[in-house]
Amino acid sequence: MADTETKRRRGGGRAGNAARRGHAVIEQMPWRLPVNVDRPTEPLSQEGVMAIHEGAMRILEEIGIVFLNPEALEIFRQAGCKVEGELVKMGRDWVMEMVRRAPAQFTLTPRNPDRELIIGGQYLLFGNVSSPPNYWDMEIGRKVPGTREQCANLLKLTQYFNCIHFAGGYPVEPVDLHASIRHLDVLYDKLTLTDKVMHAYSLGKERVEDVMEMVKIASGLTEEEFRAKPRMYTNINSTSPLKHDFPMIDGCLRMIRRGQAVVVTPFTLAGAMAPVTMAGAVAQSIAEALCAIALFQYVVPGCPCVIGTFTSNVDMKSGAPAFGTPEYMRATQMTGQLARFYGLPVRSSGVCAANVPDGQAMWETSNSLWAAVQSGTNVVYHAAGWLEGGLIASPEKFIMDCEILQQIQRYMEPDTYATGPDDIAFDAIREVGNSGHFFGIQHTQDRYTTAFYQPFLSDWKNFEGWEAAGAVWTPERAHHMFKEIIGSFEAPPMDPGIREELADFVARRKAEGGAPTDF
Repeated sequence: MADTETKRRRGGGRAGNAARRGHAVIEQMPWRLPVNVDRPTEPLSQEGVMAIHEGAMRILEEIGIVFLNPEALEIFRQAGCKVEGELVKMGRDWVMEMVRRAPAQFTLTPRNPDRELIIGGQYLLFGNVSSPPNYWDMEIGRKVPGTREQCANLLKLTQYFNCIHFAGGYPVEPVDLHASIRHLDVLYDKLTLTDKVMHAYSLGKERVEDVMEMVKIASGLTEEEFRAKPRMYTNINSTSPLKHDFPMIDGCLRMIRRGQAVVVTPFTLAGAMAPVTMAGAVAQSIAEALCAIALFQYVVPGCPCVIGTFTSNVDMKSGAPAFGTPEYMRATQMTGQLARFYGLPVRSSGVCAANVPDGQAMWETSNSLWAAVQSGTNVVYHAAGWLEGGLIASPEKFIMDCEILQQIQRYMEPDTYATGPDDIAFDAIREVGNSGHFFGIQHTQDRYTTAFYQPFLSDWKNFEGWEAAGAVWTPERAHHMFKEIIGSFEAPPMDPGIREELADFVARRKAEGGAPTDF
């Protein structure tokens, strides 16, 4: 690349530094990376941790994992693992040696470096809903296949809300775009409508490589700069029970070889794709995740990896997945314990089985989000907008979830547990004494605007006040807010040359046929 071109592109990357958004439809909390200061909930004794670890190691040693990727099978052979056709068995000493290579913490740097994320430690980060094929909002009033416009609107919410830290997969699958070129159009929208960390689907080499190239272009990077540190990530699921498919492993290998991050998340439903007991389901999930992480660490020692948990249960009456259940919460906490045992960052999810943004949707989602807090989760997928077990995305639910996320963020703010002299407030207590109230004293007046969490969606009026204001239920308020945000949205700045280069890349790849659909 010519020096002048390099300078132009890098300048375009820096243009993303100013974190702009639309008009202030709501007063929201500022962008920050929440730090979870609570001690994790650890339901397992040390003996329990070792029992699950032992179960996972025995699965890898005695039962084995099927890998449908020939390259992965050859790598396992080179590493000295036992490969029988597509079945791989691996010793615990090798697995643990590889897992110890993975970093406990790393960064992800998007095109706007002010949106850089720290993955690991005590950081707790939230992402948007990803991958539902269907969409629901109050204006349409029914479940419909997703479109590019709906996807773009949910991306605008992703950018708008400061409590959403990264842009996961497609917030709704735009089925009006042909599958061969869908990733090109959606990534163009994502990179121009948001300046947050990007995700690539590991669904065929073309998709992964195209997304990496587009992220590189959007950040104005040379190939060397792109590889120098993680800029994006992919998330893969095992095919439970005990199987990894071809395209997802292929995508991860491509990502780590170019310095990017991977999240390995087994999708284990107790009673269907995993044992009905939570300890058995977690042990299977740990085995399915660690074998892939060990593979990646063997190929690129020290590559950034996250262990994911998506262990829940099914409704034993119907076989349908259930989410936000007590069992889901315990499985998340248990996996968090095991992740700390292995020294790995951990991912969980904000999920529910409800079909519309109602009470069930919110208590199930709240259960799953607080399980993330309790477990010491670092990365929360699907934190806003998820319905029907991941089959529906909803803007009303997105906004309702962001109210919960802001409350969790506020709960973690240092001033909520500060104990300095002004916080103990002895002089204020003495001033009020045994009568009167604290409303009018100076100590309260100095702090009244920032003392407590101020909701943007919750309605704290009494019934008569709420009724006089139109008796608007929460989903309706969220719907009106959604319309206002979309109507006033301003995309983050991007150098016109960068935008043109992205558009040219998309046009060229479309002309070449995009990506095959039969991976």
